[in-house]
Parts: sequence; structure tokens; C-alpha cells
Amino acid sequence: MYGDLDDWRRPGPTARQQRTDLVVGVVFAAFALLNLALARSVGLYSSAPSSAAEQVLWTLLVTLPIAWRRRWPDAVAIMVAAVFIVAQVRSVPEQQLAGGALFCSMYTLGAWGPDHRRAKWIRGGIIAAMFVWLGIFYLMKLPTVTAADFDDAAGPFSPIAAIALNGVLINLLIFAFAYFFGEIAWIAARRQHQLEVQADQLRASQAEARERAVMGERVRIARELHDVVAHHVSVMGVQASAARRVLDRDQVKAKTALASVEQSARTAVDELRRMLSLLRHGDGPDRQTAGAGLDRVDDLVVSAREAGLTASAGVFGEPADLPDSLSQAAYRIVQEAVTNTIKHAGATTIDVRIRYLADELEVDVADNGRGSTGAGTGGLGLIGMRERVAAHDGVLEAGGRTGGGYRVRARFPLERTVEVA
Repeated sequence: MYGDLDDWRRPGPTARQQRTDLVVGVVFAAFALLNLALARSVGLYSSAPSSAAEQVLWTLLVTLPIAWRRRWPDAVAIMVAAVFIVAQVRSVPEQQLAGGALFCSMYTLGAWGPDHRRAKWIRGGIIAAMFVWLGIFYLMKLPTVTAADFDDAAGPFSPIAAIALNGVLINLLIFAFAYFFGEIAWIAARRQHQLEVQADQLRASQAEARERAVMGERVRIARELHDVVAHHVSVMGVQASAARRVLDRDQVKAKTALASVEQSARTAVDELRRMLSLLRHGDGPDRQTAGAGLDRVDDLVVSAREAGLTASAGVFGEPADLPDSLSQAAYRIVQEAVTNTIKHAGATTIDVRIRYLADELEVDVADNGRGSTGAGTGGLGLIGMRERVAAHDGVLEAGGRTGGGYRVRARFPLERTVEVA
């Protein structure tokens, strides 16, 4: 997911970090000069071939580059290592802070090197060069040592071996620590980068999930609006048209039609209020019970009769207690089918049948119209019916009948509760 660790390049230091390094480098160099003055004061390396000015120069060259250690870690590490060796060749008496500068540059190269693979090679080269120089130093100095210099020696090792072994172990420990802690710091920075990437991905995923949720909610609202409003508005349109045609000839029929329009309007408003309550409460306890269920199918049949159709309804089989969500989905399918018949089919009869089978609930709405829903396969009504049926793992059949007309049939899996005596 994040690639190999060596492929990551650590970003350079910030402006504030660079200013901090500059202050630290200057202070470090000042302490090195002070340490040089103290060493000269006690006569260390009094026979050194270098002059006081040269010693100051080498001391500054080995310590002051620390001021740019994170900005140019490769160059600083190489320069400090090279000057450190030259300063020892010239017998510069300041050694403590010079060794600290070498340790610091090695650590920084491991922690901040922009190319970690190259940083490994440079550190390995510096360590090898240092041990080569240590070997050369011993080859030059040890022959000048005499047995009289070790009159008080009493350890298990020979004095020459002890000096060489001590130098190797101390340097090995120093370089190992510098290398190890540099790696630890670089790995920690890499892990921080991974956490930031994961956080960005999580935020992006959450934003995408929120967008999907909003889109899903919009689709659901559109479907509910279509189901709630379309049926009653269709009935109102048919009744208003009928009232207009008979208004002058038969005022009784006109009043009946207008009363039906009024009732349909009230029902539509009631349904809208239910839906808005459903949306307002989200997933609260009223969500499943806010919509109409199969117990209100008779109202749909009445509205179809008021629209001028010969409508009939029947319930077959042993009724079962249905989950509210299933009852509501079945009701919406009947409502959509009746609405489409009134609006588009040009039918004169419609038959609604609810069948409670052994393991299925079947809703069947058939008419004798032109054999079209008026919505097509891409219409919102048919799409809404398919979504509702699919949500309950059911099957929807919608199409023309052999003898003419149109049929909508939905089958839902039904689990009956077996009562144990």
C-alpha cells in the first residue's frame, strides 16, 4: 500500500528547524573553541605541528557544519568525517566535541538523508574510512611506545593489545549507536508519514461515504414523494376532470367528484406529513410505522372506483403478521400499480389480489388497459417498485397480459411464526 520503505524520501527541514540548527551549530562551535583553549592551557599536544590559528580553523571546520546538518546531511557528514581525520593528523588537541560533531552528523544523515539508500552507503563508507584511519594511527603510534611506558600494567592483556582493542571497541560502539539511532529516527518519520496518509485516506473515505449516504437519501426521498403524491394527485386530476364535464348537467355528480378531490387532497397531505415525520426522525422508533401498510389497500380500491374504474380486491390464504417494512413495501407496490392504471392504462377494470401462501406473500394487480405502465423500464415508479422488492429479497414481474391489459405481481419471502402449544 505504501511501497518499500527505501522508496520514501523524507522532506527537508522547515525554516524554523533550519534556524534552530544554525543556533545549535554556532553554540556548538563556540564550546569547541573554548574546549580547544582549555586543552592548550594544560599543554595537550604541545609538540603538535599545527599552529594555534590552524587548530582554531580545523576546530571550526569540524564543528560549525552542524549548523546545516539537516539541510545538507550528506555533505555535512562527509565534510565532518574528512576534517576530523585531517585534524587528528595535524594533532589538533580538541577531540571531545569534534567526536560529538562526527556522531551528530552520522546520526543526522541516517535520520534526515533524503535518499535513504544513498545515506546507508555514505555512512558505511565513513565508518570504513574511520577504522582504516584508526589502523593507520595505531601503525604510526604504537611503534613509538616502549615497555617503560607500562611499568604499572597488571591486566590480563598486553598493553599494546589493550590499547588497540579499547580503541576498536569504543569506536565500534560510537558508530553503532550513531547508525542505530539514525535508523530509528528515520523509521519513526516514515511511520508518521504512513499515519498521515492513512488519515487522509480515511477522511476521503468518510467524505465519499457521506456523499453516497446523501445520494441514497435523495433517491429515497424522491421515491417516497413519488409514491405518496402521484397516486392521490392522479385521482384528483381524474375527479376534477369529471367534475368539470358534468358541472353544468349534473351538479350531484359534480359535487361527488369534487368531494373525492377534497378527500384525496387531505389524504395526500396526511401522507406527506407522515413521510416528513419519517424523514425527520431518521432511524427512530417511528420509522417503520410512519407509512401505510396492506391494511389500507381498500382505500386504494375506493380511489380507483372514484376515478371511474370497476375495481375489486381480494385477500386469499391465511393472513400472517407482517413486519411493518414489508407491509409498507407491498402497499406501495399496489399504490404504484393502481396509480399507473389510472394515469396511463386507459383501463375500465382493475383487480387487486393479496395472497398469503405457505412461504410467500404475493401482491397481484391486473387491469384490462393498453398494457403499459406509462413509466417504461427506466421510470421512477417501476424503479421504485423493483428497489422495494429487492430490499426484501423478493421477485417482481411487470408486463402485458396474454389476453390484454397489464399485470404487476410481486412475491416476497414470508416466514410464518409457528405457535407451540
